[in-house]
Amino acid sequence: MTRLLQIVSGAALASAIVLFGGDGVYSQAQAPAATPAPVALKGTLERVKVHGKSLEGNLLGETASPEVSIYLPPSYRTDRNRRYPVIYLLHGYTGTDLGYFGPSGRQLHVIAERVFGSGAAREMILVMPNCMNAFGGCMYSNSVTAGNWEGYVAEDLVAYIDKTYRTIPTRDARGLGGHSMGGYGALRIAMKRPDVFAAIYALSSCCLNEGTVRPGRGGGPSPAELVKSVDEVRGSRGGAQGTLARAAAWAPNPQNPPLYVDLPTKNGEVVPEVAVRWAANSPVAMLDQYVPNLKKYKALALDIGLQDGIITSNQVFVDRLKRFGIPHTYETYEGDHGNRIPQRLEEKVLPFFSRHLSFEQSRETRR
Repeated sequence: MTRLLQIVSGAALASAIVLFGGDGVYSQAQAPAATPAPVALKGTLERVKVHGKSLEGNLLGETASPEVSIYLPPSYRTDRNRRYPVIYLLHGYTGTDLGYFGPSGRQLHVIAERVFGSGAAREMILVMPNCMNAFGGCMYSNSVTAGNWEGYVAEDLVAYIDKTYRTIPTRDARGLGGHSMGGYGALRIAMKRPDVFAAIYALSSCCLNEGTVRPGRGGGPSPAELVKSVDEVRGSRGGAQGTLARAAAWAPNPQNPPLYVDLPTKNGEVVPEVAVRWAANSPVAMLDQYVPNLKKYKALALDIGLQDGIITSNQVFVDRLKRFGIPHTYETYEGDHGNRIPQRLEEKVLPFFSRHLSFEQSRETRR
């Protein structure tokens, strides 16, 4: 059962693969695939707009009411007294929620029905916001330029979902996961918000070790330096868009219109005072500040394909987890940045959250 877009207010991973500097951000826009035959869902798939105060007034002028895909499992319609844990999922760079919950793409709603139907995982609600913007993605960071996406995910969106649906409204019943840029976002938010989420799963996370900004090859201004308006960026590909996405998230500058960012290079030369801001937003650099928070999670899992070009930075991050004695699991598998993600979601991610989230309803939530 599918409900059309609604506009509400409240507190495609469109498939490519573009690498974005540092340890790399991959665009999630692949060549269009044939649309599979429609599947008759037993559950309900909705796409609504959810307003967030955290996104109001962002300098890019992006909406403060992004689209959000929500999957309700089969028993949600029939068992009116039952409440459910919620998995919040974050898509990758240049993608949208429709890359997972659209008529084509990864179709996580179909995967979920298969997993729930087989008993491999208990029924849960799935939620994914659309963080596409003019620069290809929000990086799930707090920024006056791109919007406060950490706050939107952990506060505005959670508050809306708990108010609108029959959730178990406790941190023990909330999980957070994501792929690529979404894996980065999941780990970033996890470091700061153990009060909201209890379990974390990061797949093929990008941008974990952005500590080294290098000048471009051949000298001269970088592609991003040549961009003079937001309209020039929309629909572009390659280094300019990726650099600007990170700059908007990690080096915003409200006094530098029209893009409102500081770039890490000028005339092709590294600008140290900007480069250090990028490094400060790398989870490898952030981790030692948030050790107590990361130790509060019931479970923390990471995985990545052995043929993924950003595996080294993931290994560096995992080494830091080990150094500080942070409990976690880390798996590698045969695969690249995206070709095994549906399989990982089915065999690993959904069962992981089913094991580690609470399905117990308090007396208050039963009323």
